[in-house]
Amino acid sequence: MEKIRQFLGTRLRSGFEPLLRGLERLGVTPNMVTVAGTVLNLGVAALIIFDHLIWAGILVLVAGCFDMLDGSLARRTGRVTPFGALLDSTLDRVSEGVVLAAVCYLFASAGHSIDAGIVALALLGSVLVSYTRARAETLGLECTVGIMSRPERIILIAVGLFFDVLPYVIYIMLALTIFTVVQRVVHTYRQLGREREIGRVR
Repeated sequence: MEKIRQFLGTRLRSGFEPLLRGLERLGVTPNMVTVAGTVLNLGVAALIIFDHLIWAGILVLVAGCFDMLDGSLARRTGRVTPFGALLDSTLDRVSEGVVLAAVCYLFASAGHSIDAGIVALALLGSVLVSYTRARAETLGLECTVGIMSRPERIILIAVGLFFDVLPYVIYIMLALTIFTVVQRVVHTYRQLGREREIGRVR
């Protein structure tokens, strides 16, 4: 799964090259792109609240492209900074939070309280997916494994919006985010175990 994600990511980024060149010439910074992506996701949330789901699905994919552009632009222009990484990670959580909050409102306003509760749990799961990776990286470990990272969640939400199947999508997202959290915890545990074994050998 990770290799497929990397392959698709590489192909998409190569397709963004003309746009990246244009942004570089205009003096657009990676942080500007990050903030613009968050603003677009606020628009997605508004469209969901007002039940314009197809337009919300289109815009969530556009906003997802911005999520890829900021990192690519940072590497291209040599502007990879700790603050940029912090801003990107923080606003990613904001973006996902406002979109899922809007979905929760949509369900609650229609009287689907159970579905609204599942959205809240799915949001918790998505936060834990990101947290387990960040926590593993503070230990000096790599932790990008898992079948439900942010790009997959964006695509899943877009599918739910396009085909008006959000309740099913949210249940799937909850199950797969929990599975991904478990994957990452187990992966980190194994890496730490290997490090301990190497330490004993030395």
